Amino acid sequence: MSGTKALLDSNSIIYISKGLIDAEELLADKEENYVSIITYIEVYAYDFADFSEKDAIDEIFKNLEIVELDRTIAEQTIEYRKNAVKKIKLPDAAILATAKVIGADLITNNLSDFENIDDSITLTGIDTFKV
Repeated sequence: MSGTKALLDSNSIIYISKGLIDAEELLADKEENYVSIITYIEVYAYDFADFSEKDAIDEIFKNLEIVELDRTIAEQTIEYRKNAVKKIKLPDAAILATAKVIGADLITNNLSDFENIDDSITLTGIDTFKV
């Protein structure tokens, strides 16, 4: 897809909150930024080192649109889970399906989790944006 929309994976949010990647540079060419409700759950379930990390997460989520699961995303998730070539975990399948349905690039530190599932989705690694 490689467009103006970005869907951030959980690890991207955590890296931003810790100041390990430059969020402005990461999202500079994106006009719309999203997270899956799955990412929201995963990130807030993370054990933060201190309150400042959670505060940083709160600020990050204020600037992102949270995409709820719906039947379309659920059906695409099921298709990804049925992939005979490569197994994908349910949360990852739902995140990838969200990117597909909303037409967004997926930004993640775990490219290998999502590779060889759906070539129509642009995967962006965060390595080049690390501080």
